[in-house]
This record gives sequence, C-alpha cells and structure tokens, in this order.
Amino acid sequence: MQLLYRMAIKMNLTVNEIHKSFGEKQVLKGISFSAESGKALGILGRNGAGKTTLIRIIMQVFGADSGTVLLDGQEIDTEKIHIGYLPEERGLYPKQKIMTQLLYFAELKGIDKKSARLTAEKYFKALQIEQYKNMRLDTLSKGNQQKIQLIAALISNPDIVILDEPFSGLDPVNAGMLKNIVKELISEGKMVLFSSHQMNYIEEFCDDIIILNGGKAVLSGSIKQIKRSFARNVFEITTQNSETAISIILNASLPYVDKAEIIDGKLTVTLKCEENKPELIKFAAENIPDIDGICVKEPTLADIFIHYTEGNV
Repeated sequence: MQLLYRMAIKMNLTVNEIHKSFGEKQVLKGISFSAESGKALGILGRNGAGKTTLIRIIMQVFGADSGTVLLDGQEIDTEKIHIGYLPEERGLYPKQKIMTQLLYFAELKGIDKKSARLTAEKYFKALQIEQYKNMRLDTLSKGNQQKIQLIAALISNPDIVILDEPFSGLDPVNAGMLKNIVKELISEGKMVLFSSHQMNYIEEFCDDIIILNGGKAVLSGSIKQIKRSFARNVFEITTQNSETAISIILNASLPYVDKAEIIDGKLTVTLKCEENKPELIKFAAENIPDIDGICVKEPTLADIFIHYTEGNV
C-alpha cells in the first residue's frame, strides 16, 4: 500500500539558479527548470555541457555552490523519496550473480527482499531475460547488461527516474522493450528525467526539454511551443513526382520563393516570408500535377539542438 500511495502523489521538482564549479572551472551557471510527475523532461546538451553534474546535484551525490533543488517546495528527503538512476557509465559488478546483486542494491535502499524480488521478476519478464537472473553479469551481451542496469535503477519502485542515454547500444527489438517500460513509468505517474543524444526518443517521450550549453540553460519549455516559435516559412509538398514538381517551381521564377530542393524524396520550398503561404498553396494546386499535400515543415528537435549549440563546446 505504501508504494501505491507514493505513486499516486503528484510531485513538482523545482531547480532554481544552480551554480557549480570545480576549482576554477564553472560547470553550471544558474540553471533553472521544473518537472512534474507523470511526464518526462528531456535534458539535452553537448558533451561537457553540464548534464551529468546537474543530475548528480539533483540526486544529492554532491551539493551545488548555490541555488536550490526542491520537491514540492521542500528539500528532497531520500529516506522517503526514491530516485532510480540509470547512468551512462554502467556500474554493476561483472563477476556477481545478477539477482543477488539486484537484491543487495534494493536492500541498500531500504526495500525488503520479497518486494524487491517481485519487482525484479516483473522486469526480467518484460525485458525477456528471465533465463539470465542467476548468471554472472559478465556472461551477458552488452545489450542484456544494459537491461540489468535498468532493473537495478527500478528495483526500489522509484518516484523519480533518471535515465542517462538508456538506449545506447540497444538493437531495435531491445529498444522497443525499453520504450514500453518508459511509457509504463510515465503512465504510472513517475517523474522521468531523460538525457540522450538520440533526439527521436526525446521527441517520443518528452513534453518539455531543457538545452544546456556551456553550463547555461539556453532553451527550455514545451517542445510543441518551441517548434511553433520558429519561422514557419518552409513547406513540404508531397507529390508522386518530385522532380517534375521542382522543375515547375523553379521555371516559374516565383518572386516569393527563396529556394526549392528535394529532401528525403519530398519537395521542400522555403519562402522569403511566411505570409506568402496562400500564394504558394494556390500556385501548387493549380500547376503541380498529382499533388498529395502541402504542409509547414517544422524544425526537428535535432535542428533545434544544433541551432542552440552549434559552434560552442
């Protein structure tokens, strides 16, 4: 009952003006954001941007120089709030039997052996690795070791789940299993903090993102709203013959067209001004044969990431 009660609580995490330096190197420079349970927040940034340092401060591995990390307005009490962490660098014991060390890690977090075993069995089955639970970790493939690391992160039925590059090294089948578990965690009301360079996964799971660059938060907010904030002057025209369509556009020498190109088999037209959209739609409908559709091409999350981090290390 205690675990079910914890899962039902709506929680809000507030990170406010976090600064952190190591010696003379300032790693975090006033990072602020918020997250809530039942949703996933994507923490993005190039290597060295400060993501891991931020995660460790949230987990209370070490403290910030200044700023606060609050859960519902209070400091996080790790005796009451469990945090599950899947690190990018794996940290289990390769020579030990898998179930033995999972139960050991659960015990360190105050979870009784029976509850921990039930949780472990649940995830062994979901990840299709039941046959490995009494084997040594180093006898497993890299992908299956990754699954065991995930179970270790979830063994305490955590309220907050932090996943750092969880899909690294997984083939599409195993990635699909992990995706199902992440979706389940969100639907159960967990707070999920998700760090990855694989933007397709961030877009699939996360409503909101924060992008770090040079220790600063250069962008944060709703992915949908961020995309809509970019200029909406690039259009995709879907037709059965893109080569013919682009020739028609170019030969027409339309004054409001900046450029036209074929990207991934689709005709992409960039307008000089988004207000010229009605003119392009009218021209395409009247002059391009076998047209299937025309729509605004929003920037991908990868485009946005590059826009805010390119040229900075």
